[in-house]
Amino acid sequence: MAAAAAPVGAVCSFSPRDCRFFAISGSDGRLRVWETASSRLQHEYVPSAHLSAACTCLAWAPPGGRQPPSKVQDGPQRKKRKSEVAEVDRQLDILAVGTAVGSILLYSTVKGELQSKLDGGHDSRVNCVRWHQDTCCLYSCSEDKHIVEWNTQTCKVKCKWKGDNSSVTSLCISPDGKMLLSAGRTIKLWDLETKEVYRHFTGHATSVSSLTFTTVKAMNENKPFDGITGLYFLSGAIHDRLLSVWQVRSDRKEKNAVMSFTVTDEPIFIDLTVSEVKEEPVKLAVVCRDGQLHLFEHILNGYCKKPLTSNCTIQIATPGNDGDSTPKPVPILAAAFCSDKQSLLLVYGNTLQPIIEKVSLNTMESHICLIRDIQKVLSLKTDVALTKVKTPVVNSDAKVLVPGIPGHSTAVKTPASGKEKKKNKRKPGETGESIEERLEALDIDVSKVKTPGGLPQTDSFAVLLVQGLESNDAEILNRVLNTRKDNVIKNTVSRMPMHAVIPLLHELTKRLQGNPYSASLMVRWLKSVFTIHASYLSTLPDLIPQLGMLYQLMESRVKTLQKLSRLHGRLFILVTQVAASEAVQDVSEMNQTAKLVYEDESSEEEGSDDEMIADKESDENWDEDEEKEEQSDEQDMTVEKEINGDSDLEPENESEEE
Repeated sequence: MAAAAAPVGAVCSFSPRDCRFFAISGSDGRLRVWETASSRLQHEYVPSAHLSAACTCLAWAPPGGRQPPSKVQDGPQRKKRKSEVAEVDRQLDILAVGTAVGSILLYSTVKGELQSKLDGGHDSRVNCVRWHQDTCCLYSCSEDKHIVEWNTQTCKVKCKWKGDNSSVTSLCISPDGKMLLSAGRTIKLWDLETKEVYRHFTGHATSVSSLTFTTVKAMNENKPFDGITGLYFLSGAIHDRLLSVWQVRSDRKEKNAVMSFTVTDEPIFIDLTVSEVKEEPVKLAVVCRDGQLHLFEHILNGYCKKPLTSNCTIQIATPGNDGDSTPKPVPILAAAFCSDKQSLLLVYGNTLQPIIEKVSLNTMESHICLIRDIQKVLSLKTDVALTKVKTPVVNSDAKVLVPGIPGHSTAVKTPASGKEKKKNKRKPGETGESIEERLEALDIDVSKVKTPGGLPQTDSFAVLLVQGLESNDAEILNRVLNTRKDNVIKNTVSRMPMHAVIPLLHELTKRLQGNPYSASLMVRWLKSVFTIHASYLSTLPDLIPQLGMLYQLMESRVKTLQKLSRLHGRLFILVTQVAASEAVQDVSEMNQTAKLVYEDESSEEEGSDDEMIADKESDENWDEDEEKEEQSDEQDMTVEKEINGDSDLEPENESEEE
């Protein structure tokens, strides 16, 4: 009995019959059904509105249930034989698929087509669907606070009632089929006949993501069993690392959990073996969001004060070969107990190409790390899937008749032995190219190819970005998100599918909290995403919780921008002043410092003599100037006398005048 809590971007569930099939729906909205024995893809269904109405929950029809009617009836139906009826019952596997728009799809894995569609019950996201084990009824809960009982034969609502004051997130039907557990944050036990609350339980601080009964019979054999009193059930919640165990009691006073199991992270998938006898322990397998699997084994016998830790923890990692010596963890997506209760079915890898493996339990060890080469396993699976044409074994003595012209024969080559290798295959000594080398070659090719407009082609960037978001590969994301060209960023964002917008925003939000250098690059991507996909984001009903962390991060940084700007201005002024003062000191010291100084004792006397000589020279020069002026005056006067006729003066008089 598997209870699935939806992982990030994917919901999954095992078929109730010995876990023969595994159904998973990723963020792309495609429903894929895998065969667990061979890890082969059995069915793939793409709803018409797989992008806008993504799958939110899955539930397999119980074994022995009646088949819902098909929409198309091809003429009169003949009466089937008993063998045919048994074959149909054996192969009848109906999947109920809840969607984000409130409708429920019934998909037939036998026919590989949509059987019917249930509409009119919910007007919001469907959180959980559960089949009734005895009738053909289906129960669903939604964000619209209501629980709906469906009649799958008529595809109509049988009953609808309000389940909680807030959204109802999980459902579970009691083993006798008369009670129904529902949970939002509080847990309620409903009587399906009267649709009234039979018991209340405290619940969790956050929304409950999984509910399942752990026992089918009361452990107290002294009192008669009424079908519900004394049973235990398990609950897990979002962002809660404790799984609580509750007991339905006759008195209404006890509303708290009787025990709890502690795990390392939020549980995303839970499977358990139901205890049918008092002494039989309950085995619990819990897959957490961090990719680890925790195994518990405990006998449910009343109240337990301390939380119980896991008996064994299982992890999966890569071997770390081919140049990369660091092993990388491989996330576990789901796990389920086999019919023998001594082995597990593990589903690990990515949601697009999961690997399913059967592992024997070894609870003697507290921690188990399984080394798996995912790349090698996926390549082998691809080779097996592609080579469907089988070559017959032909001996040398056999005579082969081939069609053609009479008398003309074509030589048939005998197949090579197992030891011989084909030329186009890899030799034993050679090593293949690693993923990193292939990505580098891909990046070089992308940079060389140009579109007619002159811009680089971004088809491969969009594909790489989606692959990196799906596989959470940091190397691929770094190669794409570290792009600086605005045109490449815009083209990549415009060509990426709609279902990858929200994961891209989450990745950008995570990177904005890191290095400021990377934050400056992420802002360009955010601008392109909000500009191009604004219309799609505005249609999301849960946009506020999806982008709440990003809004708070941007608001906190904007508040500190003013203070940082002031601090930056003051520091800039201080640094420039210090640099200017140092430059002035360097220049002044260089000009004032003399390279050589020479002093002499007679320098002062020589200086005084030089001053006297200079004074004498200046006086002589002054006398000479006066004499020259007098001579010039005399010449002027003689010229005037000659003009006036006074040139006949006596020489004596001239001398006197002189």
